[in-house]
Amino acid sequence: MIEFDDGVAQTELPDSRVVTTDVLIVGSGPAGASAALFLSTLGIPNIMVTKYRWTANTPRAHITNQRTMEIFRDVGIEEQVLQEATPHELMGDTVFCTAVAGEEIGRILTWGTHPARHADYRLASPSMNCDIPQTYLEPILLKNATQRGTQTQFSTEYLSHEQDDDGVSVRVRNRLSGDEYTIRAKYLIGADGSRSRVAADIDLPYEGRTDIAGSMNITFTADLSHLVAHRPSILYWVVQPGSDIGGIGAGLVRMVRPWNEWLIVWGFDIAQGTPEVSEAEALQIVRNLIGVPELEAEITGISLWGNNEQYATVLQRGRVFCAGDAVHKHPPSNGLGSNTSIQDSYNLAWKLAAVLGGQASPALLDTYTAERAPVARQIVLRANRSAREFGGIFEALGLEPGQSEEEMLRAIESRKDATEAGAEKRAALRSALELKDYEFNAHGVELGQVYESAAIVADGSHVPPPLRDPELYYAPSTRPGGRLPHAWVGDEKRKVSTHDVAPYDGFTLFTGALGAPWVEAAEQATASLGVAVRTVVVAPGTETADLYFDWARLREADGVDEGGAVLVRPDKHVAWRASALPGEPGTRLREALLRVLGRTEETP
Repeated sequence: MIEFDDGVAQTELPDSRVVTTDVLIVGSGPAGASAALFLSTLGIPNIMVTKYRWTANTPRAHITNQRTMEIFRDVGIEEQVLQEATPHELMGDTVFCTAVAGEEIGRILTWGTHPARHADYRLASPSMNCDIPQTYLEPILLKNATQRGTQTQFSTEYLSHEQDDDGVSVRVRNRLSGDEYTIRAKYLIGADGSRSRVAADIDLPYEGRTDIAGSMNITFTADLSHLVAHRPSILYWVVQPGSDIGGIGAGLVRMVRPWNEWLIVWGFDIAQGTPEVSEAEALQIVRNLIGVPELEAEITGISLWGNNEQYATVLQRGRVFCAGDAVHKHPPSNGLGSNTSIQDSYNLAWKLAAVLGGQASPALLDTYTAERAPVARQIVLRANRSAREFGGIFEALGLEPGQSEEEMLRAIESRKDATEAGAEKRAALRSALELKDYEFNAHGVELGQVYESAAIVADGSHVPPPLRDPELYYAPSTRPGGRLPHAWVGDEKRKVSTHDVAPYDGFTLFTGALGAPWVEAAEQATASLGVAVRTVVVAPGTETADLYFDWARLREADGVDEGGAVLVRPDKHVAWRASALPGEPGTRLREALLRVLGRTEETP
């Protein structure tokens, strides 16, 4: 065996070559590239293979929500992402119109840009959402993963795998040379998309259907600043005869880069087969939806895809795990796809690191399905429901299947009538547009995920009924299972988030001025269990004073006093808490950590 400096071992066998690593990742999209980044950040040797020669060649996913930006902040790439992204303030004026240059039907402020919602977003997180197309995000993820240790192999195709008690043997092929070889890994992550071969090979169970509607993407360049810069947005929905995105009755003009790179999403009847679209036909679609018959535009790409409504109910088999589009398949509504994929990997990577590092029992890995499968179901159903809710806009306008172009235009025009019928139509339209908040301002869906698993120690506390719609509004809480609430802490020299002082490479224990014994308890747990537990004392005179008293308000609302403690996992979800200082804090903390890590003894 030859051992290389980078930690990858290579064994020459009579008939084949075997390369060994701790984790093999198949796929370099948002789920795969982020898994590689997270594992390398935690010091876990990994190899990432992709059958493609480079990263995504079409914009695809683009909305990057606050939870994902927090994760990027945690692993030190938030600023790199922001440098390539369209900022939050340019995202929001979502327009509904007969053409981009045509008549407006209405517009709504989205992604938290409405003044009434902006405060919710600012209070909830140290990071704001932004818009970064997948073509720009993937290279950032891949570059940082590779710089930190990932062995990235392009043009390398997954063929098959076999797993045993000690690891997984994965057969791959170099698509340039045709050479086949084996990668021996302790664990395998299948992040190879909606047609995942890894998921098929482990026979993951799914609910729902695929290819329920057809859509095509047309990318083009054209300077449209004179039509859009005064109402900056990333989405312009066009309602006109012949427009049909995946059966919902509208074409979408999406900004890729302001204001000269664009993508149009246009539907087709998938029951009639996959159409062939020429460049000339694509240009005509572009001109129709923009509403400028002689528009000078360059078509840069045409691709076809199917709308899905399917999610896996089990995400793993033994040493093989799947993440991203392999386990949740849905339309782009709500902008949840790449965000959920990255969050899948964020959940899984620290658990793999804890097991591989000897801090946790392999039983911890079973919580991946328990925690992420409900999220997969939630976002698939939410995205498809949002897509269907467009129907209310068409109903309000009086648009029906089979109408002629003249009838359709007359129905849209009648919303202006100074009659009782016109007033009713305007009221119905306003209500239909307000319903789209569930797609474009679903803050609770984005931040409000609560885990229930063996890696969460529930405290039996009463969960009060929500004061506001839990899909639209995020309610911060220190209850076990939820995301760590954000609050600004620091001193006269610096201001940081509670998220900033709870790094990804260990557990963090938050306490207050009366919780000094927790510091010693954390030190004892670190020494006896071999698990990094940092203590953050939020109190005056420390480097983490409660600058605006927001942390006090949050914990007191949940019944945690200054002597209590909140234990946060590496992925910023609350693992356990004590409402007050107990008689034996060291024992309580140790017991909680053993339960979270799936351990019953000193070592896994």
